Amino acid sequence: MSITYLEAIREAQARALSENPNVYIYGQDVGDFGGAFKATKGLAQQFPGRVIDAPISEDAIVGSAIGAALQGMRPIIEMQFADFSTVGLNQIVNQAATYYWRTNVPCPITIRLPCGGTSGSGPFHSQSLEAIYAHFPGLVVLTPATVEDAYSLLLDAVAIDDPVIFCEHKFLYYHLKAEKLPTEALPVGKARIARAGRDLTLVTYSAMLHESLAAADELATEGYKVEIVDLRSIKPLDTDTVMASVARTGRLLCVGEAWPWGGVTAEVISRVVSEGFDLLDAPPQRLNAKDTPIPFHPRLWAAHRPTAQSITAAARNVLNY
Repeated sequence: MSITYLEAIREAQARALSENPNVYIYGQDVGDFGGAFKATKGLAQQFPGRVIDAPISEDAIVGSAIGAALQGMRPIIEMQFADFSTVGLNQIVNQAATYYWRTNVPCPITIRLPCGGTSGSGPFHSQSLEAIYAHFPGLVVLTPATVEDAYSLLLDAVAIDDPVIFCEHKFLYYHLKAEKLPTEALPVGKARIARAGRDLTLVTYSAMLHESLAAADELATEGYKVEIVDLRSIKPLDTDTVMASVARTGRLLCVGEAWPWGGVTAEVISRVVSEGFDLLDAPPQRLNAKDTPIPFHPRLWAAHRPTAQSITAAARNVLNY
């Protein structure tokens, strides 16, 4: 028996609904239809009146959730695609993110963003927006890369009193499986050493973790031992774990699926250079998607995002410096 990344998200929501009567789910087609990707399949029948279909208005969806949260509810909002969350950007970054700091009243909403690329999805259904949301103080931004984290981090998100952006990767929904759900997990804000090594620190998150692990396997055949840090949480960012890893290896490569300009990989490198320059034996490098809109054609899309092959090549450049 195994459970997929998508099923873990559904199970986390079911548990949150069962344990707290103030939790409810709101979004387009989340009710009887079960959501665009079936992340809420069966929950409307299991929890009548608490899994509610919304009109096609992300701005109104988030705005109503903020109002409910201020009255003691803990809404889980599903955006059909992360790209569409920008329609509700004002409510997220100007209202939810700032509310506690303006009033001392918490705003506990969880906004689930099905993010990242899949073959043929094109520029409107493939974006990775974690860096945009991490830019704004007041938001927690989570990027689970494993089935275990998809479950445990979502439960943590619902329990947090701050607004949380939960970036779940669509490519992992059905491709990733685990034997069972976790009973213990690292807390929010703590990165994980996904693979121990000595020659290079590779910092990554979300679906790029799995491309990076494949790259590390390839490099192992050449005698290199790559240490991989899975950030899990973009904000807060666990700089201590990254710095400790760089202290062991002396080299750093950051890999992300989002665009390079001002992104998470740039933030990680900035922190390591400014706080741990003396730890480095080579200039740190980063690898992101190309700085263009995401293409529709599967072959162009495959060339647009980092892959195990391009990560391996980038890692060799750092290793051979």
